[in-house]
Amino acid sequence: MGFSYGGQICTYIGIGYGSPTLASAMADLTPAFTFIFSIISGMEKLDLGIKSSQAKSLGTLVSITGAFVVTLYKGLPLTTSPRKYSFLHQVLGIPHSNWIIGGFFLASHSVIFAIILNVQTWIIRRYPAEMLVTLICSIIVAILSSVVSLMVEKDPNAWKIGFNMELIATVYTAAFAVAFRSVVHKWALRKKGPIYVSMFKPLEMVIALAMGIAFLGDKLYLGSLLGAAIIAIGFYAVIWGQAQEEKMVHDARSSNKHPLLPNTTHTLVV
Repeated sequence: MGFSYGGQICTYIGIGYGSPTLASAMADLTPAFTFIFSIISGMEKLDLGIKSSQAKSLGTLVSITGAFVVTLYKGLPLTTSPRKYSFLHQVLGIPHSNWIIGGFFLASHSVIFAIILNVQTWIIRRYPAEMLVTLICSIIVAILSSVVSLMVEKDPNAWKIGFNMELIATVYTAAFAVAFRSVVHKWALRKKGPIYVSMFKPLEMVIALAMGIAFLGDKLYLGSLLGAAIIAIGFYAVIWGQAQEEKMVHDARSSNKHPLLPNTTHTLVV
């Protein structure tokens, strides 16, 4: 769980240098990295002689390629940013966009999140108690964070929390980003595994794109559109491979339950 906070820090830094749209595009790398770490850990089997494994491997490479396109190629702006958002950026203290640095930090978060999914799957399948595991992790992280904060932060005024946006952000993060999300993730990991959970990350792309343009005045660039399309192709290739493997497992189990030549007991009557 502490590792997860390191990933969140990378996300905040990446959004500061890039944009929410870039963050959602780079989050599409999570299924690819999850697939790679699942193979390394033995949770997934890789057989390039099977079409499903070929599709998942090719989809992984395509997703990574699309992420590099989003990060390194900006292209022509497809939308314009209204003048009213320049004041909003000044109020929020949003720095000028640096997509390469932002993309690096956001990709780091994808790697960290992929490792977390595999580790949490290993834990929750051996100790299937999602709420208790989340509670224990939260207590440990709270203790470690308090110790580090006391060592780093010397200003007593920094610990004061008023009835403002800081309090809202703190309560929201504790209730949804930590407690509720962690319990749901662990439950899904126990039921379906890390790759299935990571496949829902690309849904952030559509939401972040719409909200970034509507509320922050982000521009839509050609590189973002092309990179997102490439990532989507890789994403669906991995999904198709995963579905084919589940179908093969289901068919194998069905054939074992209903064999063509069932065993019969013959009784010889004399």
